[in-house]
Amino acid sequence: MTTATPTAAVARGRGRRIRAVGRSVGSRVAAWSPRARWALAVVVVLAGAAIPVLRYLVFWPLDQWQVDVEVYREAGVSILTGRPIYSAMTEAPQLLPFTYPPFAAVIAIPLALVPFGAVGWLWTLAQIAATAAIVWYAGWRLIHRTGRLVPVTLALLTVPMLWLHPVSDGIRFGQVNAFMVLACLMDLRRPRPGLLRRIPPGVLVGLAMSIKLTPGVFVVHYLLNRRWKEAATAVGTAVAVTLGSWLLLPEASFAFWGGALQDPARLGPNAGTSNQSIRGFLLRVGPSGLVGDVLWLVLVAVVGFVGFQLARRAYRAGDSISEVAAVGLMAVLLSPVAWIHHLHWMVVVVFAVLGADPLRDRRRMLAAGVVTAFFLCRMPWWGITWLSHPDWPRWIGRVLQNADTFGSLLALALLWWALHRTAPTRHTGDARDPVGQDVPS
Repeated sequence: MTTATPTAAVARGRGRRIRAVGRSVGSRVAAWSPRARWALAVVVVLAGAAIPVLRYLVFWPLDQWQVDVEVYREAGVSILTGRPIYSAMTEAPQLLPFTYPPFAAVIAIPLALVPFGAVGWLWTLAQIAATAAIVWYAGWRLIHRTGRLVPVTLALLTVPMLWLHPVSDGIRFGQVNAFMVLACLMDLRRPRPGLLRRIPPGVLVGLAMSIKLTPGVFVVHYLLNRRWKEAATAVGTAVAVTLGSWLLLPEASFAFWGGALQDPARLGPNAGTSNQSIRGFLLRVGPSGLVGDVLWLVLVAVVGFVGFQLARRAYRAGDSISEVAAVGLMAVLLSPVAWIHHLHWMVVVVFAVLGADPLRDRRRMLAAGVVTAFFLCRMPWWGITWLSHPDWPRWIGRVLQNADTFGSLLALALLWWALHRTAPTRHTGDARDPVGQDVPS
């Protein structure tokens, strides 16, 4: 017979008191009206978002303020003023060109009608809302277990996602990735969101492809799984939108598809630390030339095979969150250029690993915690700091500099592990049954 030490007894007693207080607070909040609970959720999310927002919109240098949303806005200005879209640059010192298809410039016209200072703040609020929506749709299996505390659960799960390095980087630059991830997630998630009852699957992926090309990996996923209708819908939507943009902006369309698209230098230095794709990793550490190109293609083939096989298994198992997470990682790892903020997909990865009930499998919670903690860190920039010290071992600095590439591969491995802990629930050619029923949005 063992006797607990006083310290252990005190710790257990303190833990019981904390849990009791938590249950008491939860019971009180659950008794509030729905409007009050949602108001509390909004306050919690905004309070949590204040950390990256204050850093990047208040205390950040003005010459780096919301530089990417400025690029979008200037494209809208170009259309309204008649200047060439793809030769215009933002103001010095950034001098950034517009790098997206003409359709993205068309939908940026409303940004040109609002002063830039207001656009930066409104865009930031939209990114926060989009990230909260990603948490809602990716974490619905877990969130809906909390009953009347759903709004507070959503808020508490959203806040740490806003602190992830890729997400906060999107807030820093005023990026579009949150909306791309949300569109693809809503399009593939099962049960299908009620907002999309009358919208065929594939439309949102097609629209996302018309704004950025990387969501095209979802069409590859459709084709590999013989989901012909969804693939045709996505491609058809993208083609229709692109042709419409061509009729509206013929000169800009020729400039993009005939020149700007083939110029990788427009995206920035491909070998820079921010490019955390496999190709970016190889450009930094070598080898270069033909050997480097061949090695890149081999690695792309291997990682692509694993990633799309994982997405296929998730689809066949009825786990649409893991499916989206795996394909999203392919959009980053396989792309020639994938900036750190493109890893907004990690929000989906975290909830795919968590699953529906992580309290019944604490290892899932630990794995999701590992992914979250990894991407809370700004390790690529730690690597730059390390490499600035010539006397320190350079290999450690190189590992840190390429940490998000390794983290993406780690996330892919944890997705595989988590999915293999879940027994397949279906194997059917119909993507609607039994998990395709509409649910309230």
